[in-house]
Formats: sequence, structure tokens, C-alpha cells
Amino acid sequence: MPYRTMGWIHANLARLARGESGQGTVEYVGLILLLAGLLTGVVLAARSMRDGGGLAQEIATKLKETIESIGSRR
Repeated sequence: MPYRTMGWIHANLARLARGESGQGTVEYVGLILLLAGLLTGVVLAARSMRDGGGLAQEIATKLKETIESIGSRR
């Protein structure tokens, strides 16, 4: 009797594990949609700027400041 019970438990656990077979794909699709939304926001923000290149210049300035501050801490 205990062997039958253990077999039943094992079979049901295996059946439940198979129910998540497409979960990784769903997560990747969600990640791609999140990145697409983020890039859309960046493009819309860049269009709303007057000179068009202000976003790239701002990013470059912040990166330079960050790199220089890391180098000056030593």
C-alpha cells in the first residue's frame, strides 16, 4: 500500500511539473515587451527635445561625470 501511495504522489507531481513547460517563453516575451516600452519612451523623449541631440549629449555628460568621479576617489 505505501508503494502505491508513493507512486500516486510521484505521478501527480510529475503531471504538475509538466504544466509549466511554456513558462520560460512567456517570461521572455514579457521582458521583450518591457524593453520595447522603455525604448519607445526614450524615442518619444528624444523627439520632444528642441535640438534632437540633447538626450545623447546629456547621457554622455553624465557618463563622463561618473567616470571622472570614480577616478578622483583614489
